[in-house]
Amino acid sequence: MKYWSAILWLCGALALWPTNARADELRPAYIEMTEQAPGQWSLLWKASANSRLGQTGEIIIPDNCRIEGEPQREYAGSNILTRLALRCDGSVQGNSIGLKGLELSTTDALVRIAPIDSAMQTLRLTPDQPTATLAKPSVISNVAATYTILGVEHILLGFDHLFFVLALVLLLKGGWLVAKTVTAFTIAHSLTLVGSTLGLLSLPPQPVEAVIALSIIFLAIEVVKAKPDEIRLSERFPWIVAFLFGLLHGFGFAGALAEIGLPEGDVPLALLTFNLGVEIGQLVIVAVALAALHAIRKFQGLWLQPTKTAMAYGIGIISTYWFIERVVA
Repeated sequence: MKYWSAILWLCGALALWPTNARADELRPAYIEMTEQAPGQWSLLWKASANSRLGQTGEIIIPDNCRIEGEPQREYAGSNILTRLALRCDGSVQGNSIGLKGLELSTTDALVRIAPIDSAMQTLRLTPDQPTATLAKPSVISNVAATYTILGVEHILLGFDHLFFVLALVLLLKGGWLVAKTVTAFTIAHSLTLVGSTLGLLSLPPQPVEAVIALSIIFLAIEVVKAKPDEIRLSERFPWIVAFLFGLLHGFGFAGALAEIGLPEGDVPLALLTFNLGVEIGQLVIVAVALAALHAIRKFQGLWLQPTKTAMAYGIGIISTYWFIERVVA
């Protein structure tokens, strides 16, 4: 009886997981400041219309710049776009740019600065650091670090991609088999991510998100139905299952990356490092999950299967909610 009590407790805990959390909710604010002519800049600020930042936030422009004319605001999907014309005296390097109100939010902001006579740079603002000083760092290391961090955050905070990887760990036995399967998933979503970002592949986002939720439901069912004396198809050829579903998950990653934006002139580097960040995030998930299961097996072996079952039920319940939500939306 105590095992089933634990299962019910874990299912309840997972069921209370924020059901509106989705893998493609990584939508930080975006600021793009481009020098059109010496001293003349255009500034684009994009923020979610549903966020406090989008409704009440304000741009902090460099001290040597001033706004010319009236700001132009428009809605683009679920985002608010604000366009400003700036006149700046001298170089903007050494001055600060930021967002008022970012410290009250839970999102980040990407800043892209493109001067005429020097290298483009990409900065990242956070609630803990809502302003940043414009310098002249190496554009390569700057873009690489920014998009690697975004990739890590996307897999760790993108709950349906996280659930898919976690379900693979619950289903499979052995770290090497898990590693091969997750690698197949990575290769597949990298292919469609690159193809979609470059405009070579395209699928409607709503059906893709629904099928992504369905893929997690499938794995959760496989975990629940798994038996020690029976090897199911998903256990016999897990890399094939992971590869096929990974192709769809790649479109989800591409949708999130499109919301974030890519730096012109550094698209290949941004794609490469974003994928690298996703892979790092996946390895973190796998390592933590395997360590937790190993600890349960070692210190309380009888709890291992009930724990897996409870987590599978919780993942399945949440994913079913996502599937219904995405179909009827």
